[in-house]
Amino acid sequence: MSDEVRKLVHDLGKIPPELKRALRPGLRTAGRIVAEDAQARASWSTRIPAAIKVRVGLTGRSAGVSVVVNRKVAPHARPFEHGGRDGTFRHPVYGHRKTWVAQRARPFLAPALEAKGDAAERQIAEAVDKATRAAGFR
Repeated sequence: MSDEVRKLVHDLGKIPPELKRALRPGLRTAGRIVAEDAQARASWSTRIPAAIKVRVGLTGRSAGVSVVVNRKVAPHARPFEHGGRDGTFRHPVYGHRKTWVAQRARPFLAPALEAKGDAAERQIAEAVDKATRAAGFR
């Protein structure tokens, strides 16, 4: 994350409520840019794409937009994401604790952010510019 974005996230916690309301749609759109790419990358799964959601939070500690996977809908998403790295992970076969296999990771969130992060960052900048101009800032 760039220093500029880090500062923006910090400053979002200090803005007035009406400005926060104006920012939400633009931040959600930025998150959707990444989420849609992640859904396409996870299309091999029947559950992961539907479990990918965009969250917008504008509180002091967690200001910004997040793309998350509901672990109750797709509990297998985290092992397949593998921290955004290629490689393999191990798991028991059908729950048998004595029989383990290695399976290839299939990251989808980190590559989506890598591919669409710049577009999302531009969308966030546009949303901030539009909301602050509407609030009377120059």
